[in-house]
Amino acid sequence: MHRFFVPPEALAGEVVPLEGEVLHHLGTVLRSRPGEEVLLLDGEGLLCRCRIDLLGRRSGRAQVLERWREEENSLPVRLLQALPKGDKFDLVLQKGTELGVTSFVPVLAGRSVAGLTKDRGDSRLHRWRRIAGEAARQCRRPLLPTVTAPVPLAEALAGCEDSLRLMLWEEENRPLAEVLSGIAPTSVAILVGPEGGFAPAEARLAKASGFLPVRIGPRILRTETAGFAVAAILQYLFGDLGTAASGNVPGPPTEGECR
Repeated sequence: MHRFFVPPEALAGEVVPLEGEVLHHLGTVLRSRPGEEVLLLDGEGLLCRCRIDLLGRRSGRAQVLERWREEENSLPVRLLQALPKGDKFDLVLQKGTELGVTSFVPVLAGRSVAGLTKDRGDSRLHRWRRIAGEAARQCRRPLLPTVTAPVPLAEALAGCEDSLRLMLWEEENRPLAEVLSGIAPTSVAILVGPEGGFAPAEARLAKASGFLPVRIGPRILRTETAGFAVAAILQYLFGDLGTAASGNVPGPPTEGECR
């Protein structure tokens, strides 16, 4: 069954309007027809099995047949990624979403790309959220990760209260395994620098904000690779990558079952 994210307010009633990219994808790309069923999600854990009643060129609607809620068992991971050049952040969003990252914070560090104008920044933020949403749909996540507007490093650090905060830093000798040998964290923040790395003053600021500098191994990973490489390790150790799964799409609760 095809699945799509829609605004939470669209699932408030028993009739769901089909608009924008969802309407285009159903009508033009998939060539769906009235009577077919589709799974609609609000990105906050609510899932609705719906039947398409109307599918026109400019509007459509679907009837809610069943609704239920699902949660994720992944470890909450916040990725503070210094903005890389070009479209490398697109890859970070896509693969990070597949690996269970729950929040992306693009960071403006001293060696990041040049600052964005407001119009271009708004356009890129819309595009980034669309990329994360498409990745969440493809990998069948019930929750949408958040993607914030780019913020200065100091602001990103100040807003971080995760129980474990890691700074991936090539000048550090402490291995990642050393800080992962204790009690499982309730949430993790991963700070990744730009192509040129963090300046010494930035590294000191991160340490003062509770971030532990670590090295991931003998090889220097690219900025667009480092964050989701560590996210995969964390999800295997403390999240849902180390658990068995049937691969089946979860369905609504059966009679007598409560979720």
